[in-house]
Amino acid sequence: MSDVLINTEKSIFLETSIKNLISMIQSGETDPLEIADACIKFTEKYNEKYKVWVTFDKEKLKRESVLSLERIEKGEKIRELESIPIGVKDIFNTVDFPTQMGSPLWKGFTPGNDARVIYYLKMAGALIPGKTDTAEFAVHAIGNCLNPHDISRTPGTSSSGSSAAVALGMVPAAIGTQTAGSISRPASFCGVYGCKPSFGLIPRTGMLKTTDSLDTIGFFTSKYEDLITMFETMRVHGSNYPVSDGALSDIKRQSRQNRKNWKVGFVKSHVWDFSPEYAKQSILDFVEELRKLPEIEVSEAELPIAVKNSHNIHETIYDKTLSYYFQEELKEPEHVSEIMNEIFLRGKKISKEKYLDALTEQEKLIHQMDEYMKDYDVLISLSTSGEAPMRDEQEKPDPSLIWTLTHLPVVCSPKFLSPDRLPFGVQFTARKYNDYLLFKFTDYLRYSDLIPEGTYPEIKF
Repeated sequence: MSDVLINTEKSIFLETSIKNLISMIQSGETDPLEIADACIKFTEKYNEKYKVWVTFDKEKLKRESVLSLERIEKGEKIRELESIPIGVKDIFNTVDFPTQMGSPLWKGFTPGNDARVIYYLKMAGALIPGKTDTAEFAVHAIGNCLNPHDISRTPGTSSSGSSAAVALGMVPAAIGTQTAGSISRPASFCGVYGCKPSFGLIPRTGMLKTTDSLDTIGFFTSKYEDLITMFETMRVHGSNYPVSDGALSDIKRQSRQNRKNWKVGFVKSHVWDFSPEYAKQSILDFVEELRKLPEIEVSEAELPIAVKNSHNIHETIYDKTLSYYFQEELKEPEHVSEIMNEIFLRGKKISKEKYLDALTEQEKLIHQMDEYMKDYDVLISLSTSGEAPMRDEQEKPDPSLIWTLTHLPVVCSPKFLSPDRLPFGVQFTARKYNDYLLFKFTDYLRYSDLIPEGTYPEIKF
């Protein structure tokens, strides 16, 4: 067996994909024990500084790796994620780890079961070595995790521990959630791939609930080709889900509208002016690069005018539902962050009628954007307004919230560098349930060398 996994100074998870790791297991070039050692090595090397994990059990990981090896030696099928360590945001129920949700009020809580998506991962052979750091209740109060590129800056919103774990080479993939921008932002600030599939494609049973019409499960990967592997493992399948199954199985729908060219819309949106000039110029240059490619038609896209109200609609729904779901926690305001207390007070002032009106407006926007996206295969926008802000600064508005509110799938790619050499990303969006079409487009860009194969830029430790 090769010593490459545990002896290299750069993590194998940053060097090769999950798909290739599985091939290496099949060929005997490596085995589950070596893969576990790589996860443990880079966790022990960097976790003390970057505070990625809230719980991590290397002995459990080793034991489960032995069981995986025994399966393989018996000739059993090597599964899609056989022995692959996957990071899990600490808002998902796990039978063998606490689920503490970034709050001292829930410290040590053990739910005694697995969330459905954790079950799906385990059935595919994945190993869960621990739980990654998250913001308090997956909201706004920043957690302990530090940005791998600059510890003075935010690593992103609530899924930051998962994105940092991938960026640091501790795991090749990790799961998170997005209710506004909590996959897009950490992916952008940490320089990794992020995917928020169409709303509802990944089951939410057994995880923290914050906002029913917004909460979406997604994931981060260090390599582009692992996006589809994670998507296939985590999403619902079959005729029990007739709407999504019908759309995802529709070959015509999952093909570009104009068979000759991709129809691509470049979106600035109403938050464009929040971006600094370097970020604006970066994506404008990217759009010009796109125009040089064969089979692509790019035009600037004007979103429906109602989208300009998306941040206000989102805030009404968000604040009201948080004030409802966290009533018990907020009876102890001294154990809840200042920002969570502020949201609670704002939410309590929102009437039932105003909340229902906001839900109605969200439904209208979902339908409007579904019709609008029939004219485009893909939309392109910035993932964030620019580089990661300082930890004590508020993140500026970006387009991510629009796609969450309207239930559209996104792939966030590492792409750009700020003048301070910090990463920020580009975001691709498709019609709801056109997730496969979205992957086809980003595949095209990868093979055209317009987006990288993996994490970007390389972290300088």
